[in-house]
Amino acid sequence: MAGGLSRALLLLVFLLFSFSEGREMLVGGKNNAWKIPSSQTQSLNHWAETSRFRVGDTLVWNYEEGKDSVLRVGKEDYEVCNTSNPQQKFDDGNTKVELDKPGPFYFISGAKGHCEQGQKLVVVVLTPRRRFVSISPAPSPAELEGPAVAPSSGAAGLKAGVLALLLGVLGLGFANFV
Repeated sequence: MAGGLSRALLLLVFLLFSFSEGREMLVGGKNNAWKIPSSQTQSLNHWAETSRFRVGDTLVWNYEEGKDSVLRVGKEDYEVCNTSNPQQKFDDGNTKVELDKPGPFYFISGAKGHCEQGQKLVVVVLTPRRRFVSISPAPSPAELEGPAVAPSSGAAGLKAGVLALLLGVLGLGFANFV
């Protein structure tokens, strides 16, 4: 049984680390998706709306080098397809951009007229969840509006009994594996 427990712990550690690392995500979910969409449902924004992006993920574009480019732009330039002032420009055919902060990222094609025909993408990166619960300091006596009330012994006893039961069950479970 000890071997089973060690394998389970190893799997748990692996899963914790695999969820914390960023992923490489192929834009559009397939090669050569960076092109003028044939319909609204073929839009890369439609793909982005059905995907979840996290800090640390990397977007990957595959396209023909020299015939197109990927421009990272601000919101205003995205909306009007302004290619003259990009924050970043990529034209290597295999572009990788790490999503390094939460919030929106705006991308447009650098090929003349392509953005106006729908070749653009906005992805919204989720704010990372906090892993630790912050504890607020206790209020000062001046902030209290009345006398403190202790919990009833019935509720406290019930909580202690449930906690003891859980610890006992966990202790018995782990004792079988040692």
